[in-house]
Amino acid sequence: MPLQVDAVYENGVLRPLQPLDLKGHEHVLVSVIKATTPGRSSLAVEYVEKIKRELQSAGPGLEEVRRRLAQIPGSMAGEIIAERGDR
Repeated sequence: MPLQVDAVYENGVLRPLQPLDLKGHEHVLVSVIKATTPGRSSLAVEYVEKIKRELQSAGPGLEEVRRRLAQIPGSMAGEIIAERGDR
């Protein structure tokens, strides 16, 4: 069944502006038609940029947190065992 969604082309990737009912790695056939509604594509780009800014201001992502935690010497388990002592 055909499904029409708004998307933004960015860094070589089409990004849908709403969730899609698709499974990961599911193959689809894509037809690209440039939006003809005046200002519509600029609004979509503004929306994507706004979301990016919000995500950046939210703090580091999961991968950055993992990278930072990996730089801490020792192990958390070792610290807990040492703190408990003979308990």
